[in-house]
Amino acid sequence: MGKKTEAELQAMARKIRKTILEMTYHAGAAGAHVGGALSCADLLAVLYGEVMRIDAKNPSAEHRDRFILSKGHSSVGHYAALYAAGFLVDEDIQAFESNGGAFPAHSVKNVDRGIELSSGSLGLGLSFGIGSALAARKKGLDYKVYVLLGNGECNEGSVWEAVMLASQLKLSQLYMIIDDNKQQLDGMSETILRMPDLCGTLRSIGFEACCVNGHSIGELLHAFTESGKQDKPVAIVMNTMKGKGVSFMENNPMWHHAHLKKEEYEQAMEEIGKDD
Repeated sequence: MGKKTEAELQAMARKIRKTILEMTYHAGAAGAHVGGALSCADLLAVLYGEVMRIDAKNPSAEHRDRFILSKGHSSVGHYAALYAAGFLVDEDIQAFESNGGAFPAHSVKNVDRGIELSSGSLGLGLSFGIGSALAARKKGLDYKVYVLLGNGECNEGSVWEAVMLASQLKLSQLYMIIDDNKQQLDGMSETILRMPDLCGTLRSIGFEACCVNGHSIGELLHAFTESGKQDKPVAIVMNTMKGKGVSFMENNPMWHHAHLKKEEYEQAMEEIGKDD
C-alpha cells in the first residue's frame, strides 16, 4: 500500500464511474448492467489503485494478486477499473459490446488484459478463487485472491458450498467481498429471497468478517489494512447503493440493465462531477 491518497482514490472512483457511463451510452440500445457497476466503483478504485499487487506492464506475473469478478454482469465496471489502472486503452473501451470484440457484456478470460475468469453464470467465482488461493499455498506463493460477489448472487447454493470449503481449508489468502446493494434483476432482494445477517453468518462458519460502507474509501482501506491477520479466509460485506452517484439511478431497479438517452447521459456525467 501507499501508492495513492484517499483523495486520489476518490478521483479514480469518479473516473471509473464516468467510464462506466461512457461505455453504457455508446453501447446504444444494447445498454449495460450499469446500476451494479456503479455500486462497486469505490471498491474497484481501492483495489486497483491501492490494495492489489498488480502491474499493467507485467499482467501475468505469477506473484500477482488476483481479482475475480464473480458478479459477472458488472463487467462494464471491471473494464472501467482496468482502464483506470492501465490494463486497457481507449480502443478497448470503445470496443465494448462490439460484434466479435474482446470486451462483451460478460467478460472473457484474458490474463494479459487483467481478466482472470470468463463470467456469465453466477455463483462460480468463489469456487474459482478457492482454487487459485489453494494453488498459491501449494506453490509457496503469497499472492492474495479477491472475489467480488453480488448480494443476489449469494442466493446460489454453490456460493455457500464454497464458503464452507474455504473455511475448512483456512484459506487466509482469500478475500470474499459482497456488494450488498439490496437489489437484483427482479427487484428488491429482501422480497425475492431474504438472506440472513451475512457478516454474522460468515463469521459463524469460520470467516474473519466485517461490514463496511462500500462507498467510503476510508472504511474500505481500513478493512483491507486490518484484515487478513488470522488463519481464516476474509469476508468483507459492503453496504452499497445500486446506481450510486447518479440521482435517477440510485435505488431504482430499472437501472439494473438499461441504455442511456443523450439527456440522461449528460445529466449523469454532470452529477458524477469533474476529475481533480
